[in-house]
Amino acid sequence: MRFSVFISVLRSLGPVVIGVSLGFTLSLLSVSWTEDACPLAGTEDVTSGQDGLLKGARKPSSVSAASDAESGEDFQPRIVPYKQAQPSAPKKVFRAKYISTELGMRERLFVGVLTSKNSINTLGVAVNRTISHHLDAVVFFTGNRNRKVPHGMFVVSHGDERLIWNMFQTIKYIFDHYINEYDWFYFVQDDAYTEADRIKVLVEHLSVDRELYMGRPEEFIGGEMEGKYCYGGFGYLLSRSLLLRLQPFLENCRNDILSSRPDEWLGRCIIDYTSANCVSEYEGLEYHHYELGKNSDPSKEQNEQFKKALTVHPVSDPEQMYRLHRYFSEIELQKTYDEIAKLQAEIKNVSVLAFEGNRSAQWPVGVNPPFDPKSRFEVLKWEYFTEEEVYSCIDGAPKCELRGIDKMDVADVIDTAIGELNKKYMPTLHLKKQQLINGYRRFDPTRGMEYTLDLQLEVVNQKGHSRSITKRVHLVRPLSLIEIIPMPYVTEATRVHIIIPLTAEDRSYVNHFLEVFASNAFETSENAVLTLLFIYDPEEAQHVNHDDIFAGVKNQINVYERKYPAVKIPWISVKTEIQSQIKFMDIISKKHPIDTLFFLAHVNTNINVEFLNRCRMNSINNWQVFFPIHFQDYNPDVAYHNQPRPATVDLIKDAGHFDRRAFDEACFYNSDYMATRSQMVTDVQENEDLLESLDIYDMFVKYSGLHVFRAVEPALHQQYRYQSCNPKLSEDIYHRCIQSNMEGIGSRSQLAMLLFEQEQGNST
Repeated sequence: MRFSVFISVLRSLGPVVIGVSLGFTLSLLSVSWTEDACPLAGTEDVTSGQDGLLKGARKPSSVSAASDAESGEDFQPRIVPYKQAQPSAPKKVFRAKYISTELGMRERLFVGVLTSKNSINTLGVAVNRTISHHLDAVVFFTGNRNRKVPHGMFVVSHGDERLIWNMFQTIKYIFDHYINEYDWFYFVQDDAYTEADRIKVLVEHLSVDRELYMGRPEEFIGGEMEGKYCYGGFGYLLSRSLLLRLQPFLENCRNDILSSRPDEWLGRCIIDYTSANCVSEYEGLEYHHYELGKNSDPSKEQNEQFKKALTVHPVSDPEQMYRLHRYFSEIELQKTYDEIAKLQAEIKNVSVLAFEGNRSAQWPVGVNPPFDPKSRFEVLKWEYFTEEEVYSCIDGAPKCELRGIDKMDVADVIDTAIGELNKKYMPTLHLKKQQLINGYRRFDPTRGMEYTLDLQLEVVNQKGHSRSITKRVHLVRPLSLIEIIPMPYVTEATRVHIIIPLTAEDRSYVNHFLEVFASNAFETSENAVLTLLFIYDPEEAQHVNHDDIFAGVKNQINVYERKYPAVKIPWISVKTEIQSQIKFMDIISKKHPIDTLFFLAHVNTNINVEFLNRCRMNSINNWQVFFPIHFQDYNPDVAYHNQPRPATVDLIKDAGHFDRRAFDEACFYNSDYMATRSQMVTDVQENEDLLESLDIYDMFVKYSGLHVFRAVEPALHQQYRYQSCNPKLSEDIYHRCIQSNMEGIGSRSQLAMLLFEQEQGNST
């Protein structure tokens, strides 16, 4: 019994005892292997080598001595001095000029037009006019070109009329200049019409990594070669991926492939080295084309394939090209109108579910809501008009004749109203306009021009019975989307030639003018030349040798030329009875180069650098002339009545106003003046007084096709001066001069206060 108990206890404790014993045993063995015996005091553990040198044997758990000399001393740490690493020269990082280049972004479509010396001025010009404003890059490739390249066309000449050579050079030119800038390359002959917007839509739905050769497939001549090439008459589309694969073999194609047609030569080259055949359909997208019959009229073509065509070939003359362009533009315009009508209907349907119901859909649908004024001063005023007159005139008259663009605008609005009413009520009723009873219009900058018309109409039903009714309609001519209009490049580095006409009455203003101009131009070395024009009447000109009325002015010129040695102030003397701007400029124009920029000004105008820069920016050669509206000071006796006069005048309503009656200041190029002046030669021969009845502003408006830029100019400041108006000038110029004098006296409130004080003084 006891033995069995002992066995059971041993069985349970045995493993524990054995484990503990084994642990102690292994610990003792480990200590004996890894620890050294403690050395006796004053002894060293060294080993003598065979060469008599002492070698310290490092033990596994010991620290070796630094050296024999320091073995008996304490270990001293050694400080290693820090040496700064020499900076290497920074590598110059190349950054692309445009972020699109750095990110590898490319434009979508490049268009190459294959033309010739004989057709570039006819069909080539027609192609350029019909597609260039729709596409980003259009380049014309030709063999030999005429000396004069048509305006607005980028032409690349290869110098040879051989067709295959020209095609080879064209593809090579693409590799050299455009292969990394575009994803798709479209080539077409100049005797084919291309619907540019449809080509753009096609490439937008194609993947850029596809090796695609797309056009109208054509069998090779003789049928001996497998595959099909794209016929050049209808154009063809090549992907960048395909051209990159073809690039290493282009020279082989030139040397090995013989063909009489450039499109067939290119097709054989592509098939031989890329195995890509011409296709007219890819992933559900079709390359639609249409072959136009001889003497065909596009407006009478009813073929659905014609209406869907991307390209139409052959086109015999430019007139047919323009007719095709008009036809396809009308189709695209109608599609746009249909899409707008569909969107408007969808907006109306959805607006029913809105919180405010149909009121949430503004009229007309898709156009901004009317401006909501927040104060009485923000309320937009309506103009009242009839078919013959408008009751809001520029000159302040209560009514004036409706003419020019305003008359065309009113007629167009009335016709549109009648057309929309007939569209709504026909065939049940037919409406005809009898007269416009009332008309109102206002311009809302947030949406466009709004109209309210009360029309007297004749209504005719299907049975022929008629009656007269009055119908009020509301219309709006909405503003289109904001777009950037390309403008020619101008620079602020152009030299300005400032022309100042002087009469005997202007002599008192010369000293102040030269003083201000010297501080603003002479002292700052501004790139401007001042020229004074001395105007003598016949009597004054007779005494110029012994009694020159401008002798004092000429002395002042000499003083400034001595003060500023780098400055020369030329002057010109003229004799005339009537002061005509055009006659003066005829003399000045002949004395200056054709690219001269003129600024015609008055002697009491303060000219500064800020304005001269705007004169340079707003005057564009062969494009635009600039007529600034200066700020005119009021008569100081009126503006500062019983008050001290300020040293400087600010642009505030009580100090002056922008004189919209004055047209004395003008910035224009000499070439534009000469071209416009030549246009009025015939009229001058018929009416010799025309030069005296027109000023330069009227001349540019009536005889040039340039843009006349008329704007207020805060940097152009003119002191108060009463002008002497010459009744010998035209009635319009004389009337403007009188109006300018009256409006320049003072503001209405200032004049009213003077009259009130005068009345008070008379009553007492």
